[in-house]
Amino acid sequence: MYDFKPDAGADAAELYRELLGAADALTADEPDAVANMANVAALLWEFLPDLNWAGFYRVAPSKLSPAPELVLGPFVGRPACIRIPFGTGVCGAAAASGATQLVEDVHAFPGHIACDAASQSELVVPVLRNGAVIAVIDLDSPSPARFAEADAAGIEALAALLSTRI
Repeated sequence: MYDFKPDAGADAAELYRELLGAADALTADEPDAVANMANVAALLWEFLPDLNWAGFYRVAPSKLSPAPELVLGPFVGRPACIRIPFGTGVCGAAAASGATQLVEDVHAFPGHIACDAASQSELVVPVLRNGAVIAVIDLDSPSPARFAEADAAGIEALAALLSTRI
């Protein structure tokens, strides 16, 4: 059994060091991408307060067009949108641009997809392998402006770690 918990009172840098260490320990020797995403989604939920959704969208073939799209992967939270076209919503913007999206107010984001009406802010970080987006890590919060640059940097480090493990 694993029992990873962040140190109470840890600052953001320490919290993300601990999260990265836990994710490394869980995924280092596991070749199954779904198992690794599932465990990391659970870690995100455990380590990061004030979330209402944490998980992954994977790049996969589209059902309707030759272009790829994002397909729901392992997550913790309420049921979510299953397919998201590149360029649509915060996740689709991250996938299309290959850049982190830190959104303080999702209602002000053009084309925001409201999978959970309680979400107020969002952080989406692309997972890149050989320069191509293979997935995104998506964090939603019911609080406005929940995420800061320290969160973006921490999740970007996690995405880099996972780039060859999912």
